[in-house]
Amino acid sequence: MIDREYAMKRNEKTCSGSPAACLLAVAILANATMPAMAQQFSADLVAKKDDTATAMGTLRVSDGKARIETTALPDGFFLIDMARPAVWFVRPGARVFMDARQSSPLTQMFVPVDPDQPCRQWQASAQLAAPIDPATWRCQRDGEETIAGRATDVYRVTASSGPGFVGWIDRARKFPVQIKTADGTVIAVDHIRDEPQLAQAFEIPANLRKFDPQALIRRIQQSDVWVAPPASE
Repeated sequence: MIDREYAMKRNEKTCSGSPAACLLAVAILANATMPAMAQQFSADLVAKKDDTATAMGTLRVSDGKARIETTALPDGFFLIDMARPAVWFVRPGARVFMDARQSSPLTQMFVPVDPDQPCRQWQASAQLAAPIDPATWRCQRDGEETIAGRATDVYRVTASSGPGFVGWIDRARKFPVQIKTADGTVIAVDHIRDEPQLAQAFEIPANLRKFDPQALIRRIQQSDVWVAPPASE
């Protein structure tokens, strides 16, 4: 990667000789610094409460997408794509994937965000999990704090339909690096490794089929084994 300070000094020398060369140098410098702005990293998810730390899983992030592997659901992984938006639970061994919905609260909190307007992405992920009432769902900025030596923006999310949380957003990584849940548990994005990520890690394998639980329930209801619940009096 080109050192930014060195490139800027070299650019100044170039500009003193030719305006055309100056424009070219600026363009090269812009392209050279773009990879540093890419949102690509991996990390561990660790829950901390009452001086006890518990490993929850691992996290990978790449340009608006996230992949979460949890210890609670070891037979699959979650894929989050906020451009759609969509959240899936993928089970390669069973050759299926499905809408994640409320499979894990992690997918509603640890999502790629716009650091200037993170509430939009959090609201979208909450809506994917279960219907919410926009009139009672609240998200607001609550100051700044330094987490692991990096400045973060603090946001507080509340909703009448469920517990809220507080999130600390790393603006450079465009991602929450810490979440505090309603019961006081702090889930940290730990041991962050800024490194390139494989594109296929954020894609659903082509040989998997989508599983629809509601379709299965409808099939069971239409079969001979279904016993209708008694009518309420």
